[in-house]
Amino acid sequence: METALRIAIIAWLRADPFLADMVNTIAEEGPAAASPPNIAIAASASTDWSTKTATGREVRLALELIGRGDDPAETGFLATRIEQRIATLAPQQGGFRVVVTRFLRSRVERRRRNARAVLLEFAFKLLADD
Repeated sequence: METALRIAIIAWLRADPFLADMVNTIAEEGPAAASPPNIAIAASASTDWSTKTATGREVRLALELIGRGDDPAETGFLATRIEQRIATLAPQQGGFRVVVTRFLRSRVERRRRNARAVLLEFAFKLLADD
């Protein structure tokens, strides 16, 4: 379910017209040569969240937004849009259902060459469709 969720998240972010217009790349893994701004899954991990009657997983997923510029408001605005988009992910997905979507934390840092990075971490509780 973890891989299926990763695919669904990337497809959902790519389908957002605002994000598609504002960022250069939305990828499952950090693109080596993509110029900022770009969004990628930095990491994910899953643990068992099964019930007596259904197979389940809790997946923690971190998205990294890389931006560039002197104005931190632009990167902040994109991070807010990502959070909003994740919050509206449809519960029913191919092969599983998202039961809980929860924002965990974010971390912002300024990097060399005027780059800014925002790490957004989420937890998803999923149940398999049997």
